[in-house]
Order: sequence, then C-alpha cells, then structure tokens
Amino acid sequence: MKIKSSKPENLNGKGLKIAIILSRFNDSIGDRLFENTIKTLKECSVDKVEVVRVPGALEIPLAAQEVAGKNHYDAIIALGVVIKGETYHFELVCENSHAGILDTSLKTRTPIIFGVITAFTPDQALQRCDRGTDYAHSAIEMALLMKELRQNKKDVE
Repeated sequence: MKIKSSKPENLNGKGLKIAIILSRFNDSIGDRLFENTIKTLKECSVDKVEVVRVPGALEIPLAAQEVAGKNHYDAIIALGVVIKGETYHFELVCENSHAGILDTSLKTRTPIIFGVITAFTPDQALQRCDRGTDYAHSAIEMALLMKELRQNKKDVE
C-alpha cells in the first residue's frame, strides 16, 4: 500500500466538511486567527464549514466531541487564544485544553487540529494570527489522508 502525500500548495478540499470550534476569550485576536483560517479554507475549495463558538479554550474539547459524534466531519479545527496572566491558570488551561483536544481526536477518530495560540503577551499572540493558514492546510491534509487510509483498509478487507 502506497499512500499519496498532499502538499499545502496543491491541496484541494472540495467536498470536505470541516468544523471550526472557536473560543471567544481574547476574541479580538481570535477573530483575526479565525478570518485567516476561513480565508485559507475557501482558497482550498472547502465550501462546507460549520462554526461553533465556545466561551474559552477549556470548552473546546467537549464541543469538539459533540460535533464529531453527531455529524460526520472530515476534520475539526480548534481555534483560540490563551495569554499568560499572573497565575498558574495559564498552564492549566493550555495543558488541559490540549490534552482534551488530543483525547477527543483519538476517541472519535476525527482529525482535530490544535489551533489554540498560547502566548506570554498579546503582541506574541498577534504575531501568530497568520497560523490560521497552517491550521487550515493541516485540517485538509489530514482529512484527505484519513479518507485515503480508510479506503485502503476497505480495499484490503
């Protein structure tokens, strides 16, 4: 079995269904990240995108699990912005949102791209808003790869 690899410059997401789970916390930065992500998805011909807003990064895993379980999505992109404050809360939010997203991806067998920016300052977070392009490309690439892997599994059975 040989698997083709898609490269970001020639990704075609036509026919893919992608969900975006977007945190409202730090939304002035998060909205810019979202706009960059959605623009890239459209440029790659993804026309089926559903957006779910949640209060913060810790709520992303549960929403992603619900979305993945009820509707068939080829991929989910988890977007948010967490900026360090003066307490240990930053570490808890970052670690647990990441762990929850990873766990949800594995349990639901749905690619979930971790697009939660974790930064020490608002300036650092703003500098990373263009990462939405990378997150969109990763979602398309993983969706296409999973389709191919699942098709090859059916062909072998």
